[in-house]
Amino acid sequence: MASVRDLKRDINYVLGDIIEAVYIWELTNPDKDTKKSEKIIDEAIETFDDLIAKVNEKDVENAKAHFKGINQELEDRGRKLIDKINALS
Repeated sequence: MASVRDLKRDINYVLGDIIEAVYIWELTNPDKDTKKSEKIIDEAIETFDDLIAKVNEKDVENAKAHFKGINQELEDRGRKLIDKINALS
């Protein structure tokens, strides 16, 4: 694990890229309903808030395992959001 700063940066970049992908989808599909895509953006923001709150927790017993778990959660939740973007029609 690199550093807490790098983990925060990864969270920001991954979820920012997901939100950007949704905006690109909305721009390339102006005739489609955006309710589902807006829900994806809301879920990405909620994921960001949850993960940053976990990173900022001070009283963890095993910091290395804690941050590794956060990194894994970022991957899992990020994949689910990407799958939802790919399923938009």
